[in-house]
Amino acid sequence: MTLKQILQTNTWSTILPVFLKTYPEAEENIKGYQTVFEKLVIMSPEENDMSIVITKEKDGEDEYIDVSGVHKNPKNEEGTYSQAIEFTPWREWLGMDINKETSNDFSGLEIIVHCLYEMTFVGFTEEVIQEKINRIEKSRKERESMTKAERDATAISAEELFKEWLDENND
Repeated sequence: MTLKQILQTNTWSTILPVFLKTYPEAEENIKGYQTVFEKLVIMSPEENDMSIVITKEKDGEDEYIDVSGVHKNPKNEEGTYSQAIEFTPWREWLGMDINKETSNDFSGLEIIVHCLYEMTFVGFTEEVIQEKINRIEKSRKERESMTKAERDATAISAEELFKEWLDENND
């Protein structure tokens, strides 16, 4: 079953209570999530070689949900590992199969909620997400031309970067 098929068997009114229970902090942006859901329902999926994997993870005392993708037919060793998919075009998300273990461990509604949350982690439109990708690529190219000392002086942690992105989305 693909993400698109799961989306088509549900409505926003059935998703909303599960979303708010799972991610109560998302309530302030709930209209954004609803808009994305409505776009996804009418969007055509694009076939690809990835399956969506959702797992419960633990980091010390903290528990969290990890959403990633895994290649069904990996071309190299790296392809056998879970891949970050938050920057993946939404049409590709829609065409992804749901990993069997994920289907066993999570309900269809939970899968939708976790995928929506991950898909919109850096923005509520694909244009905003593409702008972030472009900024990352530009920064990467700029860093390549720097000396090690210059790179070290301008480095920020991933936590700081994600906080910056979240702050931008909440403005």
